[in-house]
Amino acid sequence: MKALHQVGRGQGPTAADSARISALQRPATLDALEQGLFDCVVIGGGIAGAGIACESAQRGLRTALVELDDFASGTSSRSTKLIHGGLRYLALGEFAHVRETARERKTVRHLAPHLAQPCWAVLPARSRAALTLLRLAVMTYEHLGQVASEDRHRIWNSDELERHEPVLDRQRYPFACAYREYLTDDARLVLANLRAAVRAGALVINHALVDRIANRFDAHEVGVSCRLSGRRLTLRSRALINASGPWLEHLRVLEDPGARPVLQWSRGIHVVMPAELLPVQNVLVLRSSDARYLFAVRRAGIVYLGTTDTATQARPVHWPEIGSDELHYLLREVSAYCGRQAPALGSCVWAWAGLRALVAQPGRRSQDVSRRDELLVGAHGMVSVAGGKLTGYRMIAKRALDEAGKVVGGAWPKAPRKIAPLPGGAFDGDVGPLSATLGASFKLARECAERLSMLYGSEAVDVVKLDQRPLGDDGIVLRGEVDWAVLHEGGATLLDVVYRRLRLPLYKPNAVTSLLEPIASRMSDLLGWTEQRAREQVGQVEARMQQDLAALQPRL
Repeated sequence: MKALHQVGRGQGPTAADSARISALQRPATLDALEQGLFDCVVIGGGIAGAGIACESAQRGLRTALVELDDFASGTSSRSTKLIHGGLRYLALGEFAHVRETARERKTVRHLAPHLAQPCWAVLPARSRAALTLLRLAVMTYEHLGQVASEDRHRIWNSDELERHEPVLDRQRYPFACAYREYLTDDARLVLANLRAAVRAGALVINHALVDRIANRFDAHEVGVSCRLSGRRLTLRSRALINASGPWLEHLRVLEDPGARPVLQWSRGIHVVMPAELLPVQNVLVLRSSDARYLFAVRRAGIVYLGTTDTATQARPVHWPEIGSDELHYLLREVSAYCGRQAPALGSCVWAWAGLRALVAQPGRRSQDVSRRDELLVGAHGMVSVAGGKLTGYRMIAKRALDEAGKVVGGAWPKAPRKIAPLPGGAFDGDVGPLSATLGASFKLARECAERLSMLYGSEAVDVVKLDQRPLGDDGIVLRGEVDWAVLHEGGATLLDVVYRRLRLPLYKPNAVTSLLEPIASRMSDLLGWTEQRAREQVGQVEARMQQDLAALQPRL
């Protein structure tokens, strides 16, 4: 039992309660949001907004965050799910940007080790000359990122590739350079930062549409008006930060109808298949025939491929269209590296698409546009965050808050030097022992224990203690996870819980349909849904699933 005690250190019931975002407490949260003057109101509940709210609250500022849909419902649940410094941006000369994000990997790993799991990123090479060039680029990357000696790159020859990554075609690619990156779960990283913000005193709310931004009444206050189901909410704040990603332009126009557009949008698509169809062992980093960078990523029993990088002028939406042509492209390009026929699209089990909001650089292809963030100050003082990468979210937050401090006429206080781990991050970082202890202590199936450890980290113990009865016949998903999603993570709809809390479409796509009604039933008990409301919720998720899977269907 000693190991179990270590698993839960610092994250017992009291710690978990202090970071609680409860869907049951929405009315009380709405009332509190209308009380008094905030120092900072953040619009947007993706990774940038969550990071800003966390940084703001940790600086001791009275902080609020409002999100149009659900937390992480846009770009921040549709990434390639890697904490990486952007090796490819070295070719664009963005050394300072790469240095910052490469070093931030260590910080994210420290704050949330279950959401920054080390992996090998594998760069295949056709010749020794090509391998030498790759190695020089990786050595530069490691130098900029201050990578420790034990984590530095490895060179694999054909024999070593047969052991470490046999899926590669070793006749065409007899060498590879493998270097360290980190796997994450983007939506859960957002939730962890939001809960850390709440732990530090912030108020956060999802499903709140901002439809009016008042001009500053004087030098000290700006108004934000939100529309929710059956209620209008008005917040007052000294500073306002727009971290709404693809919806940034809309909010800028709300503040100032004459605001000049600054964004261009890129659509990124991923496709998911059972691992046996393409048994990748690590993360493959591949150069496509049209000079794009693609990834093949192994997560438990699935492998996903991505991402496309297609410029689009379509109006920003939470669920961008998934084109079957783009999915065929991913399957074809990755399979070429493996010397095998591409898996049939119909054998894939899921796909997702997301929008990147990039600072426009006319004349450049979207894949060559910089991912650096840029801060824009509107006519009435709203600070808007454009661009940026998942890995660098903390640095974006610091810069945005410093800029907001200037707008209100003085520097904000600095965050404390020593910051507690994010919720779930209070363990040594090795999820293997965490999972083994969890499974042995609660007699859980191995797959269940591994999944819980990966999603919840040190809080997996608290999740299991809520209710360890399984929801389905396979015993992989527990009733306690639904309770945790609603009571601690603000899950207010079935879509919130299935897609962005339990992450079933990604990790257990074949189990989603059979689990919908049991999850809805448990949410009904917690939230007081009527039978009709529960059926509507199930219908909404089923409709969403059908749309996601439509691109995988054979063409007629």
